[in-house]
Amino acid sequence: MRIQQLVPPLSADLAQALQEIGIKTDTDLLLAHDPLTIFAKLPAGHGVSLRQFRDALAQVAELASAPVAYGDKLFEQEMKRQEDIYVEDMLLGVPEVDALLGGFNPPRVIELSGDAGSGKTALALQVALRHLTRTANSSVLWIDTGGEFSPERVALLVEKLEGPYSTTALERLQVSLAFDIEAAHEVLEAVRQALSAAADSDAAGEVYDSASASPVTRCIVVDSITSLLGPMLSATSSQGHAIMTTFMRQLRAFADSFSLTILVINTSTKVGPRNTYVANPEAVFETGRKPGLGPSFTFMTDTTLWLTRRSRDEQEGDADSTVHTAEVFRSRITRSKTWAPFRIRNGLLVSA
Repeated sequence: MRIQQLVPPLSADLAQALQEIGIKTDTDLLLAHDPLTIFAKLPAGHGVSLRQFRDALAQVAELASAPVAYGDKLFEQEMKRQEDIYVEDMLLGVPEVDALLGGFNPPRVIELSGDAGSGKTALALQVALRHLTRTANSSVLWIDTGGEFSPERVALLVEKLEGPYSTTALERLQVSLAFDIEAAHEVLEAVRQALSAAADSDAAGEVYDSASASPVTRCIVVDSITSLLGPMLSATSSQGHAIMTTFMRQLRAFADSFSLTILVINTSTKVGPRNTYVANPEAVFETGRKPGLGPSFTFMTDTTLWLTRRSRDEQEGDADSTVHTAEVFRSRITRSKTWAPFRIRNGLLVSA
């Protein structure tokens, strides 16, 4: 803060005297030198006693300090905000898979990884659409990085989910194309401004009218994160890794600040076998595949959920569905190396 902005508590004459000796900001005044040293350098005739100078410094320090925040009050406010926002838990609707993570409730950044056809996009769609069909005033942002989003597929899935708010679910699903990282940042910045405006309205105590209020974003899906970050990663340059870290930190800040569930869809890559004895061939920690984007990426999310599709020889029973496995590859919110089977039948994920 410039010295001129500190009048008052500083007098105009004292502020001018401070500038003459090179004290131009509150940082210079409070941290650059000892108060006695600054006072001794003031020109003669400034008309301020040492006690008055110390009192003025105390007032400047108070202005420059962050406001007091009590932990119990912040906790109460956050609990109240959670109660106001979430009418329905954010679940997949497959009990065995929901139990792996305790649901997909925010604030979380969850990586969905696996080979092509493993069910990553289907799982993300079902979490998002199930929430929309069961919560009236929520919206979901789907960031499509490959131009592969299918409105027809979404419409069919909404019909099958049959929630109480199915008729307006598609209106509250926002789809944005982002073929590079700059475009993705622009999309997220627009969302940040909208969410900040909604939070400011709540803080100001404005009357909430659910009938006229605009839907608020509660979930963001990036499909796929690999298309955005993969081309920039190089073993000979750190720039791509820095961009990846910055982007993922932005997503983390979004999740924490606005209580969002963020699903990032990642591809897979080959890795050498980790165990000579295969106890469960469906488990990623016992196979030759792993999430893409390098080992550091998997630590930038709360959970990595690895999806696999069983081979035809392993399919059982229902010929109209495919059998898949969801496995917690790594997690800071639940136990890792646990898995559950599920089926995909006509685009809908159901219990195996």
